[in-house]
Amino acid sequence: MRVSLHSFADGAALAASLAALVANRLDIAIATRGAASLAVSGGRTPVRFLEALATKHLSWDRVTVTLVDDRWVPASSGRSNERLVRDHLLQGRAAAARFVPLVHGGATPEDDRDAAESALARIPWPLAIAVLGMGDDGHTASFFPGGDRLDACLDPGSKRKVETLRAPAADEPRLTLTLPALLASCAIALHIEGASKSAVLERARAGGPEADMPIRAVLERADVDVFRCP
Repeated sequence: MRVSLHSFADGAALAASLAALVANRLDIAIATRGAASLAVSGGRTPVRFLEALATKHLSWDRVTVTLVDDRWVPASSGRSNERLVRDHLLQGRAAAARFVPLVHGGATPEDDRDAAESALARIPWPLAIAVLGMGDDGHTASFFPGGDRLDACLDPGSKRKVETLRAPAADEPRLTLTLPALLASCAIALHIEGASKSAVLERARAGGPEADMPIRAVLERADVDVFRCP
């Protein structure tokens, strides 16, 4: 599979370029299918990118936004990826987009997994683009090494779009898109910042068990555009 590296001097330049790529992919999907869907990641790294994307002139009313993964916490929590997206992407022009969360207020993560599965079945598939992040342990989405349902998340034959995962490195239970759901995307981008993340990426690309560095499951099965800066 192809890994294309796009390196930038700083996070602002990276955010502008990544936002342009995502906007282009959404435009193409809208032009060809009449609607487009996008999955974005949470954490601190994507904030500038999300804010840059929100300024793009798109037919936002034809765009559905969802999450690559989220913590099983209320949307009001500062640890919620849903809150991050609402605060930094679904603003201004982009407020016209439809948002489909992964956390639905169920009694258990498994209840929310099933609710998210039903909700995501009604959005445009495949995703026009999925924007992934990566942790220092080589996880992407919520594919954490040692996770209780990592095998189910990475199962290439799974028909599920959403899974739950609990892991020692995750403070809360997680809901995550599965590997097949991500691999079905028309395009995949990986957004990393910092020299340490670039070093993790090189270790992952050198090969080894996917369970040890789950980002390998994506890199070895899909064309990925990597956006990185120091």
